[in-house]
Amino acid sequence: MKTITQIKKEFQALSIKCEEDMEKVFSFEQEYAGDERAGVRELIEKAEGKRQAYERELTRLYEMKAFERQYQDCEYICGIDEAGRGPLAGPVVAGAVILPKDCDILYINDSKKLSAKKRDELFDEIQEKAIAVGVGVVSSEQIDQINILQATYEAMRLAIKDLGIMPDILLNDAVTIPQVNVPQVPIVKGDAKSVSIAAASIIAKVTRDRMMQVYDEKYPEYGFAAHKGYGSAAHMESIRTYGPCPIHRRTFIKSV
Repeated sequence: MKTITQIKKEFQALSIKCEEDMEKVFSFEQEYAGDERAGVRELIEKAEGKRQAYERELTRLYEMKAFERQYQDCEYICGIDEAGRGPLAGPVVAGAVILPKDCDILYINDSKKLSAKKRDELFDEIQEKAIAVGVGVVSSEQIDQINILQATYEAMRLAIKDLGIMPDILLNDAVTIPQVNVPQVPIVKGDAKSVSIAAASIIAKVTRDRMMQVYDEKYPEYGFAAHKGYGSAAHMESIRTYGPCPIHRRTFIKSV
């Protein structure tokens, strides 16, 4: 008979990312179903919990594909979102993502609901699985020239262009982008309702966060790696102490 330590190692090796993994977990439960030791019973309960969590996640993903199913006759469905409309410094960045229709990326969600570690993991998975990924960046200088709303639209247009292929429809997080000759569907809180928009939000957020980390090395006195340019108390105090640096949005810091 295997020891509980041996069985625990088998359990720890189990992770569920696809239906084949589900079968492995179910087989684990079946193999030790007759073992009455308390430690083994606990592991079986945890294994069942893994399966139930995976099933809940598949249900959540199915619900997040409602808009994608609605427009399933379109070959290329593109999600659009941005990061960085509110900060006092740095660019606004837009992401555009076209996912395969049969693509399941577990735990994809609005980037704001994810940890930095999970965003980084999903960023890599999106890049690997997507049909196309586009990024658009508009600098702080241009934001000051044309205002943040127009800069956001421009970043989105650049992200669409960067895809390399023309989408058949755009699923946008709340906005309708001017000067784009593709049908658009603005969805309020779309990054939590559409897998395509959620993917775009992760691409935009991670790209911008990494840019701000680079800026932190160039302008270390402002702490950009920590607050990413947003108006934290420490950031505003740095502006008052050192004055603005080249990536500050002058139109955003008039009252700082």
